Amino acid sequence: MTLPNDAPLQKLQFYVTTAYPCGYLPKKLAQSLIATPQNLVDASIYSGLIQQGFRRSGKFAYRPHCEQCHACISVRLPVNDFQPSRSQQRAWKKHADLQVTILDTGYREEQFALYHAYQQQRHSNGPEPLDEFDDEVSQYQQFLCQSNVESIMVEFRDSRNTLKMVSVIDLVADGLSAVYTFYETTDKASYGTYGILWQIEWAKQLGLPYLYLGYWIADSEKMTYKQQFQPQEKLIDGEWVRS
Repeated sequence: MTLPNDAPLQKLQFYVTTAYPCGYLPKKLAQSLIATPQNLVDASIYSGLIQQGFRRSGKFAYRPHCEQCHACISVRLPVNDFQPSRSQQRAWKKHADLQVTILDTGYREEQFALYHAYQQQRHSNGPEPLDEFDDEVSQYQQFLCQSNVESIMVEFRDSRNTLKMVSVIDLVADGLSAVYTFYETTDKASYGTYGILWQIEWAKQLGLPYLYLGYWIADSEKMTYKQQFQPQEKLIDGEWVRS
């Protein structure tokens, strides 16, 4: 088992979860390596972990640790080298009038309503029973509203003050980490693309070299969009390699 070896990280312990259904590759089982105890994974510690391929879900820091599969590859963008494509330039211009507000993480009903609609459109086959809705509220709070590190929520609103998109972002020592973005799916828009472009520009303004995009899986259609942002670096055998 390969574990982080930086001195500050030696305070942590790591355990492997039991197998669970993979959310990206059908008929596959997944396992994760979890950093514990949670309360020690602060902003400084997490900055070291993310450089070693870890991600955050709520207060948990994890990375894939599947015995029979190594499809998940950590990717990050060197923001000062990024060159937008023509379609990305169009998306940037199209949504440049969105009003941006940076907020602390926390539960807000309007944001959850947008998240729920996004999940229903992208990941559901129909309406859910009330108890499942209540479970979704709890899962949302644990997943996106709780954090031990430096995290923010960024709201994007149109000229009528309608909430169109929310991005949850972590600030780490050498960049930004795109945790999750959800948006209005019924518009003819490129909100997802614009959200990443905005984070790239904000990282530049902050003088941070990288935008961490999480994991890329070659055989997962859900991950295809990440390859549209170039150049990028992939974590291969413990080394960040430019692609």
